[in-house]
Amino acid sequence: MRIHHLDCGTMRPFGGKLLDGAPGLLRRSEMVCHCLLLELDDRLVLIETGMGEQSVHRPNEWLGRRFINLTRPVFDLERTAVRQVEALGFRREDVRDIVLTHLDLDHAGGLADFPHATVHVYDEELRAFRGAHTAQERFRYRAAQFEHGPKWQSYADHGEQWFGFEAVRELAGLPPNLLLVPLAGHTRGHAGIAVDTGEGWLLAAGDAYFHPGQLDLAHPHQPLGVTLFERSVEALGGPRRENQQRLRDLLRDHGELVRIFSAHNAAELRAFQGVSA
Repeated sequence: MRIHHLDCGTMRPFGGKLLDGAPGLLRRSEMVCHCLLLELDDRLVLIETGMGEQSVHRPNEWLGRRFINLTRPVFDLERTAVRQVEALGFRREDVRDIVLTHLDLDHAGGLADFPHATVHVYDEELRAFRGAHTAQERFRYRAAQFEHGPKWQSYADHGEQWFGFEAVRELAGLPPNLLLVPLAGHTRGHAGIAVDTGEGWLLAAGDAYFHPGQLDLAHPHQPLGVTLFERSVEALGGPRRENQQRLRDLLRDHGELVRIFSAHNAAELRAFQGVSA
């Protein structure tokens, strides 16, 4: 299996170190949409999709003015997941499965670029999307992004154990080295996605945390802006905090076997890509 780490949606919100922790207040911070492209023997699997082609062609409808004003996305077709797949020499049809941590607009925006792919997600996330319980959930799930009718494959919240996590699920039609790990809190059905590389595990934690300091074992910390943002968008505060502690426990007990990364931290992405800041 070959793994590509991709940025499928750069964002440059105001706030500087209050959001990304790097020096300087009077600058825009840097955020990414960290996606994985997995080359399997018979197919491509995409983990997260970023914002998608239509975020460039019709951003107001696809993302909404509130999101655009808050995050200041960089509108670049060549950074979309489908264009990066094609730049690697593949066709969009080669992506036969997509696994999502959750259905927020900056994670599911690229689904429409792969309408033939099976989309794997927890049942509870689909229920949240379809029910839109709160105004916050109605903001985060953009109806236009799902009008093509995704081919859902959803999973109940029961399963096997994995490094102390309960209810971990293998994915239908995919090899057992890909797992869905429950990490509810940011959304009701939020998941992590674990990948056995043969040399250890990767855990795409999505929006279960936003800053690497949150997983510091000695002194968990994060910029003030991240704290305020997390609290403002969380669906389930208690489970979110509990799952962050579970991630720290995972690093403490099995850090030599599992490497964790979040969806939006640019420094984490550069570390995987071998790019200096």
